[in-house]
Amino acid sequence: MNHEALAREMRKLREQVPGITDTAVAAADGMLIAADTADTIEPESLAAIAAAGLGIARRATAVTGRGAFRQTVTYGSQGLAAFYAVGDTALMIVLGDEGIDLERLHEHTRPALGRIGSILTGAGPGPLPEPPAVPDAFVGAVTETATEGV
Repeated sequence: MNHEALAREMRKLREQVPGITDTAVAAADGMLIAADTADTIEPESLAAIAAAGLGIARRATAVTGRGAFRQTVTYGSQGLAAFYAVGDTALMIVLGDEGIDLERLHEHTRPALGRIGSILTGAGPGPLPEPPAVPDAFVGAVTETATEGV
């Protein structure tokens, strides 16, 4: 897994959505993968509690026949906590202040979740493939043709 790319995605989301105060990515079992949080937050505890909530939210979604779980938002008197599924194996936690625009958060988080999922699974775009080898005889012929009449 590319930790630098993951950190870049978390930072980018924070830059795109004013009001985000903290972000974290955790495995569905509650193990912390990455965090960009204030000193007042214990990221390991945040990951564990978010994973517990994810389990409940997934179960509620299944029992009510609402399809695959995607997100849940919890509101408090000083802001919100949004929990997003990252595939079946991880989740992203986004904490925001009272002024955060929830629609903007969802709008920018959806594409970020796909990229984060690719980073976590290593399925993201790799290096560009090498161009096919060109036989030396062909290269010589092209060079000679290009310089004729010069």
